[in-house]
Amino acid sequence: LSKRDTGKTLYILDEPTTGLHFHDVKHLLEVLHRLRDHGNTVVVIEHNLDVIKTADWIVDLGPEGGNRGGEIIAEGTPEQVAGNEASYTGQYLKPILAR
Repeated sequence: LSKRDTGKTLYILDEPTTGLHFHDVKHLLEVLHRLRDHGNTVVVIEHNLDVIKTADWIVDLGPEGGNRGGEIIAEGTPEQVAGNEASYTGQYLKPILAR
């Protein structure tokens, strides 16, 4: 992240909110959205629903973890995933989006 932003960078972050305070998560989301707004691609692997609800596009893998997962269960906007009854993520995301 120390290089000059060209607007053509792919950022991949795995569980970036782990150990962060709520206010730090909010700041991280602002930074990620700014990167996206400048034309970069940001891929985030995350379980934090506060992060998931702000995504432009979600790919929900499952149905479980490990060797009982790895299939695409749902994909789309947060609202589309929340409407997919087969998606565990969608089931938990739905009430958060309704707030």
